[in-house]
Amino acid sequence: MRFRILIDGQAPRAARGGDVDEQGNGTVIEQRMYQLIRPPKPIAARHVEIEFLDSGVEAFSFTFG
Repeated sequence: MRFRILIDGQAPRAARGGDVDEQGNGTVIEQRMYQLIRPPKPIAARHVEIEFLDSGVEAFSFTFG
């Protein structure tokens, strides 16, 4: 299942996590924890959006920090 991540309305680029490309695209391929963002320092408040592009994905938990 495909998804897209935006940070403050923009592609994450250098702030992307290990499971997302620079444009914010990723794919859920199995039931596990996915690293969506990993912002460089300094850490600041941001607005993060997750858009699921295919149906069938369920998110159960989000971890920050």
